[in-house]
Amino acid sequence: VEQRFILIKPEKPVASVILFAGGKGALDLSSLLGSPTINWGKNNFLVRTRDLFAKNDFIVAVVDAPSDRQTKKGMLGGFRDSQEHVEDIDQVIDYLRKQADIPVWLIGTSRGTESATNIAINSNKQPYGLVLTSSMSVSNDKGTPVNDMDLEKIQIPTLIVANTDDGCNKTPPEGAQEIAGKLISSKKIEVKMYSGGDKPISKPCNAMSYHGFLGLENSVVDFISTFIKNN
Repeated sequence: VEQRFILIKPEKPVASVILFAGGKGALDLSSLLGSPTINWGKNNFLVRTRDLFAKNDFIVAVVDAPSDRQTKKGMLGGFRDSQEHVEDIDQVIDYLRKQADIPVWLIGTSRGTESATNIAINSNKQPYGLVLTSSMSVSNDKGTPVNDMDLEKIQIPTLIVANTDDGCNKTPPEGAQEIAGKLISSKKIEVKMYSGGDKPISKPCNAMSYHGFLGLENSVVDFISTFIKNN
């Protein structure tokens, strides 16, 4: 199995961040002359803001689904909370630590929060912190909502970001506080609520909407970056 990711390295990084896109998570990454091609999900909140994180002095890894999950279903249906997924991302964590001896943070959005939470709970590579944006908190057959995971096992600092106008029925904004309430062992918990943004140009659960912090990208990334740097 091959685990691809986009890597961005600033000159003087202070931390590394692994970004987990939402949806099926299969970006179908390819490369031409060293430049990455994103064949699915280029508008995803974390995918489209990757350069903003790099400008804030983070090494950035935008992870794809593994090579055996490059299908229409991708990582839906249980893979995101599997041990296989943990093992794949542990290899990415190892790679990033070889690039620089700095903290590694996990950042997920929408269904990517399932991945980030699973890694935070089950990785033996000791990621330093966790950020969840537009978190999954309503059950369905495509995955496991974050609030149904073993959140009491998470001890690392955790930031939860939501938009009060998020119209996606699987990521209601009130889910942010529910998740925070179950993080009983975390060293630090913070919930940041945004409102509004630009008028949506996609469906409520798609990226170019309040769900994907459309029009709020700089503010959200800067807030996340400050939280990481302060913790």
